[in-house]
Amino acid sequence: MTLPPGVGIVYFGNEYFAENRTSSHHVAERLARRVPLLYVDSPGMRPPSATGRDAGRLVRKLLQTLRPPREVAPGLWHCTVPQVPWRRFAMVARLGEWLGRLLVRRAMRAVGIKRPILWFVVPHPAPMARHLRAERVVYYCIDDYAAHPGVDEAAIAACDAELLRRADSVFVAPPALLESRRQQRPDVHFAPHGVDFDLFAAAQLPATEVPAAAAALPHPVIGFFGLLATWIDIELLEFLARSRPDWRFLLVGHAYADVSALQALPNVLLVGPQPYRTLGGWAKAFDVAIIPYRQNRQVHNANPLKLREYLATGKPVVSVRTPEIERFAGLVHIADTPAEFLAAIAAALAEADPAAVAARQDAVRTMSWDARVTETLDIALAGLTR
Repeated sequence: MTLPPGVGIVYFGNEYFAENRTSSHHVAERLARRVPLLYVDSPGMRPPSATGRDAGRLVRKLLQTLRPPREVAPGLWHCTVPQVPWRRFAMVARLGEWLGRLLVRRAMRAVGIKRPILWFVVPHPAPMARHLRAERVVYYCIDDYAAHPGVDEAAIAACDAELLRRADSVFVAPPALLESRRQQRPDVHFAPHGVDFDLFAAAQLPATEVPAAAAALPHPVIGFFGLLATWIDIELLEFLARSRPDWRFLLVGHAYADVSALQALPNVLLVGPQPYRTLGGWAKAFDVAIIPYRQNRQVHNANPLKLREYLATGKPVVSVRTPEIERFAGLVHIADTPAEFLAAIAAALAEADPAAVAARQDAVRTMSWDARVTETLDIALAGLTR
C-alpha cells in the first residue's frame, strides 16, 4: 500500500517498555514495518497510589515527557504523555488533556507526521480524537478495560463509548465483547489476537536451550509465564503446589500480586520477568502449561494471548473455564474447581500421544500477528490514497 507523504500512525497504547509484551506491542511493531508510527505511552487508567513503586513510576514518566521522541525500531518512534495525579478534579483533568495534546503534536512534528491516523488500543486517551485533526481514527479494542481493578469504571466506559462513536474503523479482539460492541456499531470487525508462532514453537526444537535456572529442575514441571497480577488466582497456585510437593512449579513473570506464600514453598520457583525472545526456552522446560485465572468480568471478557502462545509450544495446557478458552476445549484441559484443576494436570502429565502436540500447534499455526495486522491495516486505510 502506497500512502501519501506525511501520513503516519499515532498509536495510543500500553507502556511500551513494560515487562510484559501484550498485543498492543505486537500490533504496533508490525504496523511500523508498513507505516511510520509514533507510539504514545498513554497515562495510566488507574490513578497512582501512594506506594513507592507508583511514585517512582510517576516521576519516571514525568521525566520521559521532557525528552523528544526517539526511534526504538525502524519506523517506530516512542514518546510519553504524563500521568497527571488528582485527575478526579475537572480542572486538573483538562490540564492533563491539554498537556498531552501539546506533547503529541510536538512529537508528530519531530518525526514528520503531518497527516495522522489516530490508532487507539486503550480507551482512556479518547479526548485526543476530539482535538487532533486526523485522516482516520481507528479503535482496536483488545480488552474490557473498564473491568480492570482500581480503574474509574464509569470514566473508562465513557471513553470506550466515545471511541466507538468517533472511530472510522473499530476492531474487537475478545469474542465476548463482540456482540455488545456490534449493538452500538454494527460495522465492528472481529480481530482476535495473533501469536508469534515460531518463537513459541521453539519449545519443541532440540536446538532450543533451556535457561539454566529451569534446566536444573526435577520433573514434572508445571509452568506459567505472564504477569502475576490481580487476575491470577494465587490461592489456586498455592493449593496446587501444596497438594503435590513432588511437582515443581516454574513461574516466569513480574509479580504485581502478593506472592509471599508461594515464595515460601520449596517446590515453587519464581524467576521474575525474562526477555520475551527467551520464552520458548523457558516453555521447553514445562511438562504442562497452566492458566490459573480468577473468575471475574475482566477474565470472562478476555481473549487471552497466553492461550495461543501455550498452544504454539505444543505443551499440554490446563486452564480455568472462560468463553474464549472453551473455543479450544478439544485441545485444552478445562477445570472448574481447584480439585478438578489438580486432576487435569495429572491427566495432562499422562499424555503420551505425539499427535496431540501437532494438533495444538496446528490450531494456531496460521494465526500470525503479521496476518492479523495486514488484515486490519487494509480495512482501516482503504481508500486513503489522495
